[in-house]
Amino acid sequence: MWRREMDCLLSVCDYIVEFFPSKEILPDGSIREVMATRPRSDIYVNLPALEKLDDMLLEILYSFQKTEFWYVNDKGQKDDSVATPCRPVSHRGEEKWWLPVPCVAKPGLTETARRDLQQKRDCASQIHKAAMAINNAVLAEIRIPDLYKEALPKCGRASVGDLIYRHMSFPGKFSPEYLLDCLEISSEHEALEAADRVEAAMHVWRRKASQRSPWSAVKDLMESDKNVMLARRAEDVLLCLKQRFPGLSQTTLDASKIQYNKDVGQAILESYSRVLESLAYNIVTCVDDVLFADEAARKIA
Repeated sequence: MWRREMDCLLSVCDYIVEFFPSKEILPDGSIREVMATRPRSDIYVNLPALEKLDDMLLEILYSFQKTEFWYVNDKGQKDDSVATPCRPVSHRGEEKWWLPVPCVAKPGLTETARRDLQQKRDCASQIHKAAMAINNAVLAEIRIPDLYKEALPKCGRASVGDLIYRHMSFPGKFSPEYLLDCLEISSEHEALEAADRVEAAMHVWRRKASQRSPWSAVKDLMESDKNVMLARRAEDVLLCLKQRFPGLSQTTLDASKIQYNKDVGQAILESYSRVLESLAYNIVTCVDDVLFADEAARKIA
């Protein structure tokens, strides 16, 4: 069903083309210039890569046929009939309480099964990074909606606050990791709020950097250089935030771009890469749950 739905969705891309000058040889041997078509450059580059990532993810899912672990529901009852008793263990705490908990028999997983799971996790993690990179690149190409621009604050400092601004405006070496450590962000909600504020300030500084007055060229040049530096550092902070919180929801700007985007090709690439990114992340977290349960089972044994 997934293959059928993807074939239907992606078939639209066959008709999203661009023209380029070419030559045609006529029957009499003469040559004339014509305009030929080819897939649009962003689709030509990104779509085959996404389809390859899709195949790799499905291959990982298909490989979970005979496993040495199983799942129990929230009442502690087994979903599969397994004779060896175990106590379900999870490191999620109250987060995602609705998901079933993996269960591993007391001796733990065999070395082969543990190594196989780790390989699948590493592969899914690399797929997640690749899909996220494509998604970020596609989102960067989507036009920023006018409504978002109009809602931006006039001052980037007001958006990020004094603490973040002092760190980002320091003339010396800047470390986004150190800044995030100082903020002590403990949840994805706080991370998303910080990402929204930093991203808004980044676009304020970029807008100011592109505006120069001819009457005070030296002062404007200094201010422009400072705004460029602040915008670049804000971008580094955003990247660091997404790396620390790989399951981070879409920022206000990303959601606004998706909502108001009218380019069908960009919409397909963005949604396809976002779904693959989410699936890869879920595989990584599920494997982590199993490995955690395995570690707990080995400690008991």
